[in-house]
Amino acid sequence: MSFNVENQIALVTGANRGIGKSIVESLISHGAQKVYLAVRNIDSTQALVEQYKDRVVPIQLDVSKPSDIAAAAQVASDVTLVVNNAGVLELARPLSENFESAFAYEININVLGLVKMAQAFTPVLEKNSQDAGAAFVQLNSVASIKNFLDLTSYSASKAAAYTVTQGLKDELAEKGVHVLSVHPGPIDTDMAAQVGMEGESASVVGDGIVSALKAGDFHLFPDSLARDFGGAYQSFAQNIIEATVEEA
Repeated sequence: MSFNVENQIALVTGANRGIGKSIVESLISHGAQKVYLAVRNIDSTQALVEQYKDRVVPIQLDVSKPSDIAAAAQVASDVTLVVNNAGVLELARPLSENFESAFAYEININVLGLVKMAQAFTPVLEKNSQDAGAAFVQLNSVASIKNFLDLTSYSASKAAAYTVTQGLKDELAEKGVHVLSVHPGPIDTDMAAQVGMEGESASVVGDGIVSALKAGDFHLFPDSLARDFGGAYQSFAQNIIEATVEEA
């Protein structure tokens, strides 16, 4: 199911910095009509508003708060593309004392936040898909298919989010909504710096999303490390993850 971002109206969670900000920039540069900047702190979007004027609309949205999500779905009732980028990361190994608290925090944002976003915005996307289609994009990670010891709780939360994304792919296809699962490796963001990793420019994610949506892909491995993962994973992804139950 191909989706062209040109002239579309999008909403991006966590849009004020890092990958989210880059996604906003890529969508606008590829012709998106308007982008809702869904953030916890409206003031953090000032630079984007100054740059893009009325092509961006800041709205309050904390994905841990169902009331925020419901209100955002009412305000952004014209969206045809939702990019759920907001996520959190804690350093926690399996035997770390903070594993339980870290995992609960990450599950609440990375998994339940995704579910709540999908539940609130699917009716909006379905309604608006009649003319030019609609799409839902979830930012997962290479950590969703390969555990990294120091990021064990995060990897587990992203593996769960990836599983939910697969379910959304099947359920939303029936409603005319395309789903894309994005699996970056290290990207030059505050989150990468938190774990002491250097990464590629966040623009590879934003531009990759635009291209993957147009191609009708389900998986996107946007950067060089992610593409190595994607190459090794490709056969399993095509023959198991993307196949129907009958085909698998």
